[in-house]
Amino acid sequence: MKIDGEVTTGLGKAAFFLSQEFYTNEFKKNLGFIPFPGTLNVIVSDEYLDEINEIKENCQNIIKPDEGFGAVKYIRAKLNDEIDGAIVFPAKTTHEENYLEFISDKKLREVLNLKDKDIVSLEF
Repeated sequence: MKIDGEVTTGLGKAAFFLSQEFYTNEFKKNLGFIPFPGTLNVIVSDEYLDEINEIKENCQNIIKPDEGFGAVKYIRAKLNDEIDGAIVFPAKTTHEENYLEFISDKKLREVLNLKDKDIVSLEF
């Protein structure tokens, strides 16, 4: 599945969670990289929600957290046909359904010179 979406500023909470050792260890073990402490937030069209929700529901890649933290499902993905990473689906989130959170080992806004409202593609 390949979809386009609009970059948006998140709430800034991902940096804390992606800095937790149990998350970083699991991402390193399962994806081969330690994520940059933050996500690239992408708003996608509502027309993709059924497919995204089905992928999320059927996703078997789960990081079970330490006490007090939520589980995270993830699926490998590629940003703009060039950056390998993953889309994460945190069990505890305040984002709307049409927000996708992409992680990689790079500071994506800097590396790709991204700003809010820029259009990016995600393939997963």
